[in-house]
Amino acid sequence: MAETFEEILARFFKQEKYREYISRAVVAGRKSVPVDFADLLVFDKEAAEAILSEPLKYLPLLDSAAYKQLELEYPQYAAAVKTFRAAVRGLPEITPIRMIRSEHLRRLIAIDGIVVRASVVRPLLAKAVYRCRYCGLTYRQEGVKPPLRCSSPRCIERKPYFELVEEESIFIDFQTLGVQEKPEDLPPGQIPRVIEVRVKGDSVDAAAPGDRVTVTGVLMIYAEQGDQTQQPRRIYLEAVSVEPRGKELESLLITPEEEKLINQMAADPKNYQRLIQSVAPSIKGLDHIKEAILLLLFGGRAKVFPDGVRVRGDIHVLLVGDPGTAKSTLLLYAAQIAPRGIYTSGRGSTAAGLTAAVVRDPGGGLVLEAGAAVLADMGICVIDEIDKMRPEDRVAMHEVMAQQTVSIAKGGIVATLNARCSILAAANPELGRYDAYRPFNENVNLPITLLSRFDLIFVLRDEPTPEMDRQVASHIVSLHAEGGVKQEPAIPPPLLKKYITYSKKIEPVLSREAAEALQQFYLSMRSVYEKTSTVSITARQLESLIRLAEASARACLRSVVTIEDAEVAIRLMKRSLSEVGVDVETGRPDIDVIMTGKPRSVREKLSLVLDVIRTLQEQHGYADDEALRKELQEQGLTRGEIDRILNRMITEGRIYTPKPGAYRLA
Repeated sequence: MAETFEEILARFFKQEKYREYISRAVVAGRKSVPVDFADLLVFDKEAAEAILSEPLKYLPLLDSAAYKQLELEYPQYAAAVKTFRAAVRGLPEITPIRMIRSEHLRRLIAIDGIVVRASVVRPLLAKAVYRCRYCGLTYRQEGVKPPLRCSSPRCIERKPYFELVEEESIFIDFQTLGVQEKPEDLPPGQIPRVIEVRVKGDSVDAAAPGDRVTVTGVLMIYAEQGDQTQQPRRIYLEAVSVEPRGKELESLLITPEEEKLINQMAADPKNYQRLIQSVAPSIKGLDHIKEAILLLLFGGRAKVFPDGVRVRGDIHVLLVGDPGTAKSTLLLYAAQIAPRGIYTSGRGSTAAGLTAAVVRDPGGGLVLEAGAAVLADMGICVIDEIDKMRPEDRVAMHEVMAQQTVSIAKGGIVATLNARCSILAAANPELGRYDAYRPFNENVNLPITLLSRFDLIFVLRDEPTPEMDRQVASHIVSLHAEGGVKQEPAIPPPLLKKYITYSKKIEPVLSREAAEALQQFYLSMRSVYEKTSTVSITARQLESLIRLAEASARACLRSVVTIEDAEVAIRLMKRSLSEVGVDVETGRPDIDVIMTGKPRSVREKLSLVLDVIRTLQEQHGYADDEALRKELQEQGLTRGEIDRILNRMITEGRIYTPKPGAYRLA
């Protein structure tokens, strides 16, 4: 059987397709040739089934046949590489990680999942050469174990003593991966399972943490030294081939018919409105927030300037609102509709869980394990209740939002991972309900450094209005009532997901008219400073406007950003600034509420109090409480404002009280 089998495999590699594959491998300097299982099945069904059921016996014969064909066509390359493997791929059935059982042991199986960790690449001894330390005789071993005895007559009486000849032995690259089952395959209430995958040769570094992969390999048991008991054994997958599936789901392959339908949809003038209506159709109203989430899903165009600076195209949106304003529903819907969406809650998230963690692998080394932002690379990361995160964990989001990378320097591992994702976050007001008479930063328990990185911030307030309340109540009741009107989405979710995926191919360019409109809006908002002395918009918001306009063009499948797209961006930015960037004491637009945490009116009063304390301190050595209050009241401050400002300055450490009724600058 073995002879016949080898002849069959030799004929298999003489096919035109595989001779071309071998030629490509030689040109690329690779040590393996891909073998499609379907081709093997068509060529010889018995041989294919034998490889599937007994891979440990028949895969080496397949490797040998591939190497012999390489020797025939490229003898010099064959002599240089010494080993050449057949990477079998495309098995007819994918085995879910959760369904791997003992019956799969020593069989060829394929699994699908997400790489969550990857070790460093290390050399592994494949074929060993040993030398006897007494007589110098060398032995070439197919395995890695030394011979039991030396065959030289001089060494028969002596205890065997061999040393490894490293320069003559063959080493191959080796890496271990942790592959976790995909979130969409997870049964309700279950923890995702991870299987260890051992990768050799060309397949090392084929996938990084966060990538979706299909791994074909042989299921094996750990060889536990000296363990002869009936204890359960640990398993791992000895990889034969690793195929990265890219950043999009495999199910999002768009057929020519669907591509035609998507282009027809984009040609409809009402398509943009239908897209907005398709975002969380079970929620009544909130059209401006649905539009912002839609643009976040499409995203702008990432750019790399000639000096190497990369500017993100991903849009970040923050929703702040009263309880019961459907924030979580909007977030969940966005995570489901995105081609790649990861949902997490602030209460149960740590810095390592959001970015990346350094963990110890079974071999004793340290490996990186990807967090939510890295797993969401090229997608969206949804964080509910971001205000409930611990401050030290929240700091990890700064780099993700601005540079879109995750930098790790722990335990000797210094690495930078990609986290090119949009952040959609929600937060509750600090006092339970949003207080319109307090500045935005006092309503939300989030640092200014984080708030300033969001492109759009919206406030959802639960204000009773008879007409709107009636519409919402009617809508909710009809959703739950028997025979009620169920509103179907204008575009079905699977089609919308494919529409978003298809739009990512388009790289919209800013037209002269759109650029002029955005520039004029920016300059007109900046000119407010001359009249009110408040900063109404910054360069960060101008970049946000460009991203929003590009996303609007992408939503309509346009390669040029038009004046209509610029108007969409301006309208959303105006709405965001009107809700957030307002000085509540004067009613004037003031972006410094977000950028510095204090509106101009508050900053002016703070500087006035500091000036009066400084003057009194120079005259008397300290500022007397009674004299200070009298002076400040003459300057126009009320008693309540004085109390509030003094308490705030003591809390911030700007002033202190050396004795009761006296103040000094810190």
